[in-house]
Amino acid sequence: MLTPDEQLIRLTAEIGRRPYRQVARAEAQQRTREALLDAAVEEFTRGQWEKVSLQDLASRAKVTKQTLLRHFGSKDGLLMQALASSAAEALEQRWSAHPGDVEGAVENVLDHYEAWGERSLRVGAWLESGPPPLANLSQMARQMHYSWIEHAFGPQLDTRHGAERVRCRAALIALCDVHTWWLLSHDLGFERAEVRATITTAIERLLAEEGEVGGGSEEPPPSRKGKTQGSGRQNTQRSAEETVG
Repeated sequence: MLTPDEQLIRLTAEIGRRPYRQVARAEAQQRTREALLDAAVEEFTRGQWEKVSLQDLASRAKVTKQTLLRHFGSKDGLLMQALASSAAEALEQRWSAHPGDVEGAVENVLDHYEAWGERSLRVGAWLESGPPPLANLSQMARQMHYSWIEHAFGPQLDTRHGAERVRCRAALIALCDVHTWWLLSHDLGFERAEVRATITTAIERLLAEEGEVGGGSEEPPPSRKGKTQGSGRQNTQRSAEETVG
């Protein structure tokens, strides 16, 4: 038989353990959800969603089919949650780039492609070969990339107008595209530092050249203008002398 003091000590210890158990349980449930979401995204981007079973998805996440249904209700429910979660994560990560910071933008896009690059390539292929729902999703992903270019390089683009702006924006889209990353990092075998330096240098040269073209098209350089006027006066004086003679 425990004394009142001993009972109080035991009760206090039990109460202290309960929050820890609740936190641990919540963390375990969150890990289970994330594992199921990752499995769904992987199968969906591989184009195997129609073929994969609930049991397959559960096994990939190392949980039971009943656990999957308890969290998401159905296979379609899992997919909708997975796509929404992935889109929110991508938007948060991509839009963390500070506008106008070229080096920061390149770091941002490399972080994204190292985590999502292969999936992005598969999603991009749906635009030409996928069924309408997947083609629409691919188009949405492409438009997100275009919008990110406007966000990340907005200050530089805002100084350009008309055809110059269109050309600069198109070049930035290509330089920051997932296919450019794949070519440098996989086909050519560049390490991340080399990929970063190559893309950064190309962007900085593009922005410098575009600025020079835009500034030089409004008025000829003074030296050329002065030389042309001087040549004209000499020709006029020579002609007059010849006429008098």
